[in-house]
Amino acid sequence: MKDARQRASEEASELRKKLDRANHQYYVLDSPEISDAEYDSMFRRLVEIETEFPGLATPDSPTQRVGGKPSEKFETVTFSVPMLSLGNAFDLEDLTAFDQRVRKIAPDCTYTTEMKLDGLAINLRYEKGVLVWGATRGDGNTGENVTSNLKTIKSIPLRLDGDVPDILEVRGEVLMKEEELERLNQERESMEMAPFANARNASAGSIRQLDPKITASRKLEFFAYHIGECSERFAETQTGILERYKGYGFVVVPEHKRAKSIRECWDNIQKIQEHKENYPYGADGVVIKVDEVALQQELGATSHEPRWAIAFKFPPEEAETIIRDILPSVGRTGAITPLAVFDPVRLEGSTISRASLHNEDEVKKLGVMVGDHVVVRKAGSVIPEVVKVIESKRTGQETPFVMPKHCPVCGADTLREEGSAFTRCTNASCPAQVKERILHFASRDNANIDGIGDALVGQLVDSGIVKSIADLYFLTKENLLKQERMGDKLATKILSNIESSKKAGLSRILSGLGIMMVGKVSARAIAASFKNIDNLMGASEDELRIVEGVGEKVSHSIVVFFEQEQNRELVEKLRKAGVVLSEEVKEQPAGPLAGQTVVLTGVLESLTRGEAEKLVEDNGGKVSSSVSKKTSFVVAGADAGSKLDKARELGVRVLTEKEFLELLSQPSTRQTPSLF
Repeated sequence: MKDARQRASEEASELRKKLDRANHQYYVLDSPEISDAEYDSMFRRLVEIETEFPGLATPDSPTQRVGGKPSEKFETVTFSVPMLSLGNAFDLEDLTAFDQRVRKIAPDCTYTTEMKLDGLAINLRYEKGVLVWGATRGDGNTGENVTSNLKTIKSIPLRLDGDVPDILEVRGEVLMKEEELERLNQERESMEMAPFANARNASAGSIRQLDPKITASRKLEFFAYHIGECSERFAETQTGILERYKGYGFVVVPEHKRAKSIRECWDNIQKIQEHKENYPYGADGVVIKVDEVALQQELGATSHEPRWAIAFKFPPEEAETIIRDILPSVGRTGAITPLAVFDPVRLEGSTISRASLHNEDEVKKLGVMVGDHVVVRKAGSVIPEVVKVIESKRTGQETPFVMPKHCPVCGADTLREEGSAFTRCTNASCPAQVKERILHFASRDNANIDGIGDALVGQLVDSGIVKSIADLYFLTKENLLKQERMGDKLATKILSNIESSKKAGLSRILSGLGIMMVGKVSARAIAASFKNIDNLMGASEDELRIVEGVGEKVSHSIVVFFEQEQNRELVEKLRKAGVVLSEEVKEQPAGPLAGQTVVLTGVLESLTRGEAEKLVEDNGGKVSSSVSKKTSFVVAGADAGSKLDKARELGVRVLTEKEFLELLSQPSTRQTPSLF
């Protein structure tokens, strides 16, 4: 009779096969055989089995795609076969010259043409058919090991079945559809982050996330197009390589076609260029390759590029139009973005009539006004943008854009943050930004309500159940059970987490409210000084400026925030819910940094910002968000900016992360804090 573990092992094996087949049908063949609900049910059951019997979890299990713990940094791998870049061609003359060079060595060669995808080059290494690592191209010889992130891409097989070489490196491109890039850029702009310039940058930014869960949230796909190291002869031609990849379940590079001459290649390019706008991915050209693998090897490569391949680059499309209006658009964090509205023009296969101008400074830099004749294009063949103003066509009737003083959605005051290019709405309950406000409030560093994520917040807000941060505290189990993928156990846990968050304390609640220029560090200082929300709401700018780290801009931001009637109503609703709006001031621990004020700036290598702040506080120090003459020292990581400049200007001591950690580990320094 089979024991429970054996039965679970057999069930898990069968579930993996079904889930792998479902992924292949959905992501590769675009022909799903089962419903999302059925897939989710099988997936949850596999998770249950692997949780109950951890030894049954395998590296190639579909559950490994969801992303593990965040990595602090990427290891590097060295390629035995370098990943070279391609030379470029821009017209038939360039291609003819390439053909002449090739035929001096390989006069009887044939070519292939294939779409040049605008993504991130990746090398996948399989051993005995199992994916062991995947890496970015890096410098061509050494790349970053991003295996955990690549496993989240469902079009990448974790195991290859059939006749597979002992060692096989599959090379290809990771990218996203244009619609996903547009969605991601809209999200980034609403969070006051620079949009990705093109699909390649977006793919690279997604793959190089330290947290695989972020990568998993973006709809990335993989297209195979070449081969790296292989333990046996794999195929006679480039065409054969792709056909064999198809047999393993890969999606291969599109528009692949053989050509007997460079002129036939040129004809293929023209056909691809004519209908490339119908393709859902960013494509910036066509790659021409010698088809025969033996001839590729004979032709060889320079130190930078193969002699048997070249990339033809599509020219950018531009059009002239007239700006009819510039509208202020409120994003999810309250950032107000100027949006240019112009006469419709057709570019890259679609009609566009709007383009983001990003911020007030960009409008001034372009010098664009309502009524201007402008040149527009699609950045990276995807994102509409205004390139330049045709000043010679101005009539004198053009009108400049003025950033509104009141939010166009809710009417609250707007405020431009110091050091930021963005003007924002100050209403924490503004309908345009309520989802992002709630997610920020519930995050780990603030109220810390585990279980309140994007999907649930989206459903609660869209259904009208939650209209502000405070509404979280009036949720019922009945409210939650109406939401998708919500069971009694999860609903109970979320409600318990919400209840626990009521005791987070004033500093966390204050940070969670999203007041401009008030982060974790300044929120702690403010809460320690004013003790409760009523004292804070009644404070003047002069009284606020007494708090260390709170200057003229921050104090003004706080006063404006609490002047908004909507925000005062939000506070009262939180009070009514039983949220603690006061702060218990804890005695500062004794330690080597007792009495010292530390400023952290830049990206630290071995510590997160939160870990570094805790390290300072655990050793008796205090973290400040701004540099002044009272600052004891600054810890500067990579990409440190104005705070580092300010420290040097004032003569404040600057330490590297390594020096900071060494300082804390030296017993002698623990007795001489005056050194700072």
